[in-house]
Amino acid sequence: MDIFEAMEKRHSVRKYTDKRIEGDVLAQLKSEIEQCNRESGLNIQLITDEPNAFDGFWAHYGKFTGVRNYIAIIGKKGADLQEKGGYYGERIVLKAQMLGLNTCWVALTFSKSKAAYKIGHGEKLVCVISVGYGETNGVPHVNRSIDPLCKFNGDMPRWFKNGLEASMMAPTATNQQKFRFTLLDDGNVKAEATGGFYSKVDLGIVKYHFELGAGIENFRFV
Repeated sequence: MDIFEAMEKRHSVRKYTDKRIEGDVLAQLKSEIEQCNRESGLNIQLITDEPNAFDGFWAHYGKFTGVRNYIAIIGKKGADLQEKGGYYGERIVLKAQMLGLNTCWVALTFSKSKAAYKIGHGEKLVCVISVGYGETNGVPHVNRSIDPLCKFNGDMPRWFKNGLEASMMAPTATNQQKFRFTLLDDGNVKAEATGGFYSKVDLGIVKYHFELGAGIENFRFV
């Protein structure tokens, strides 16, 4: 499975089997997280075989079962933390999908007091991502119309449309898709959140998808 297939096949999964993440799959997932941390300066942590963080009211409310592994998105406090967390978190999510794992972005449904991650001085937890072998592969989310998600003048370039289509496959909080990509006259792209909760995290996620679909050789974000 390549990364484009991963974008198409990755859907949120909340129910997991008891199969452990181990061997080469575990090694590759850890390697991707380490690479993301080196590039971003984040402190993303993989927690495995730890069932307590999702064993509480919010977990049951969110209909999570069998969660024993999760990825904690942590970084230095700053204006760009949420967007950066979304961008690199989604990169890890797609890698997990390529490794045969399932995932779900989680904002409020885990028990922070029971979590096993470590937050350093000046750092903040953005959110977590459940990861493991799902009971199912999930179902596709319903997309909004493409029109509110973009602005451009004249004809839409093929690469821009490819980027938009890729961004629409990205997960967003409650499937709100509160983002917009504007094609500027100089050929570059402005990406912005248009409101909603966790919209900055969502913006980072959709920007990563847009880059994959559009090709970073065709534009830059401004």
